[in-house]
Amino acid sequence: MILIIEDDENINGLLRNILSRNGYEVQCALNGWEGYELAMQNDYNLILMDLMLPLKSGEEILRELRAKKNTPVIVLSAKNAVSNRIELFRLGADDFICKPFDIDEVILRIDAVLRRAEGTKTVLNFKNMKLDIASKRVYIGSNEMICTAMEYAILELMLSNPNKIFSKRNLFESVTGDEYMSDENTMNVHMSNLRKKIAKITEESYIETVYGMGYRLAN
Repeated sequence: MILIIEDDENINGLLRNILSRNGYEVQCALNGWEGYELAMQNDYNLILMDLMLPLKSGEEILRELRAKKNTPVIVLSAKNAVSNRIELFRLGADDFICKPFDIDEVILRIDAVLRRAEGTKTVLNFKNMKLDIASKRVYIGSNEMICTAMEYAILELMLSNPNKIFSKRNLFESVTGDEYMSDENTMNVHMSNLRKKIAKITEESYIETVYGMGYRLAN
């Protein structure tokens, strides 16, 4: 779950709607004190936070949060001076995005920070699927599923974010680092090949298509 701490109601609502549409569970706070209380009381996967907040500043929240928790934090701010960014990273921010921001960049930065946070794990599990990050091998039950590099990257990304809906663009740019050029057939082929390989091992569904949105792990 992602916590948004942003006092501008329009920006708060925009972020909430976009992240929800991308498959994330979201909670929101409209001032620094409420955001701090939520951050300390709950375990979030990530916090997306403005700096200039009423009642408690983002810098104060970050400083006090880091004394007790390692929750990943991405700062959103118009304060883009190099000295400000350096100080934020010293306080423990994981990333910085300058306002006004591009929403696609926000999604990609969130994905990247979450992947880094997951990097300490050596094995990802979903249903009977086990993905061994160290060896880059995928198993369903006791059966190994041989994957191409692209197929493995897709599975690792999806298993690292089991509740997220991935658009074709989001998947492509996240696993390749290249700009998506509206070539839908590329991702269709990779997903089709993954489903065929899974189907050879088990009848259980692991990847489902969400009409008009993209793909997610099938619960």
